[in-house]
Amino acid sequence: MNITVVIPTYKVRSHIENVVKSLPSFINNIIVVDDKCPQNSGVFVEELNLKKVTVIFHQENQGVGGAIVTGYKKALELNSDIVVKVDGDGQMNPEHIEQLVKPIVENRADYTKGNRFSDFTALKQMPKVRLFGNSALSFLVKASSGYWDIMDPTNGFTAITKEAILGLELDKLSKRYFFESDMLINLNIENSVVKDVALPAKYEEEESSLSVTKVLFEFPPKLFKGFLRRIFYKYYIYNFNMASIYMLLGFPMFIFGFIYGSVSWYTSVVTGVTASTGSVMLSALPIILGVQFLLQAISIDINNLPRK
Repeated sequence: MNITVVIPTYKVRSHIENVVKSLPSFINNIIVVDDKCPQNSGVFVEELNLKKVTVIFHQENQGVGGAIVTGYKKALELNSDIVVKVDGDGQMNPEHIEQLVKPIVENRADYTKGNRFSDFTALKQMPKVRLFGNSALSFLVKASSGYWDIMDPTNGFTAITKEAILGLELDKLSKRYFFESDMLINLNIENSVVKDVALPAKYEEEESSLSVTKVLFEFPPKLFKGFLRRIFYKYYIYNFNMASIYMLLGFPMFIFGFIYGSVSWYTSVVTGVTASTGSVMLSALPIILGVQFLLQAISIDINNLPRK
C-alpha cells in the first residue's frame, strides 16, 4: 500500500530533522507543510535534500488543521492509500507507525488514532495540565462525535484511508486545534470505523502552541454545534429509529417540565401560596419521562458505533 506521512511544522526547527530522518523505510512519501513557521522549518527541511520529502509552504498561518488538510490534498495527488499524520515536535515515535496503520491494512478501521491513556508509565510523564484537560475533554468529544469507545481525543498521531478522506469536506473542517475533534464528528457522520491504538507519547522540551484558555472557552460551543449536526444527519436524515423518537419526545418534555416547575416555584415563593399537588406533578412527570427518554436515546447511540 502507498503510505504517506504528513508533518505540519510550526516552531519545531530543533526537532523536525530527527522526526523526518527517523521515519520507517516503508513510507512512500513524506509531506512537510510549513505553516508560515517563524523559524523557517520548511526551508530547513528543503536544505537537507532528503529523498521522498516534499515541502509545501503556507503564505499565511492556517493552524494545524489547515496544514493537515493541505497535506491530505497533496497525499491524494500522490495516490496514497493511507495517510499518517505525525507532529514535528518529536512527541510521536515513528517506530509506532506500523502499529498505527495495522488495523487499516487489515480492513478493521478507516481511521486510527493514538491513545496515550492506556500506558500508566507514559501518563506519569504527561504534564498535569494536559492530563486534566484531556480527561475532561474526552467525555465531551465522546458525546459530540458518537465514538463512545475512544479516549485521548486530541491525540494527533493518526492514520486515515484515502476513501475516508475523499468522503470528508476538507475545506469545511476546523483549521485550528479543534481539527481532531471535528474530524471525529465528521467521520461518524460518514459512518467511518475509528479505532484507538495504544501508543505512548514522550514529553521533553517541545514548545506547545495550544492554549488551555482557548480549549476551555472555544471547544465546548464547537462540540455542542458538532453534536447537533451529527444528531441531525445520523438520526433524522440518513436514518430514523427509536433514538430519533426518544429525542423528539425527551427534549421538549424535559424543557417544559423544567420551565413550568421553575415558574411555579417562583410564583409560590412570591405569593407565599404552596403549589398544589397537580402543579408539582405537572412539572415532575415531564422531567422524569424526558430524562428516561433521553437516557434511552443515549443507550442506542452508544450501541450505534460504526462497525466493519
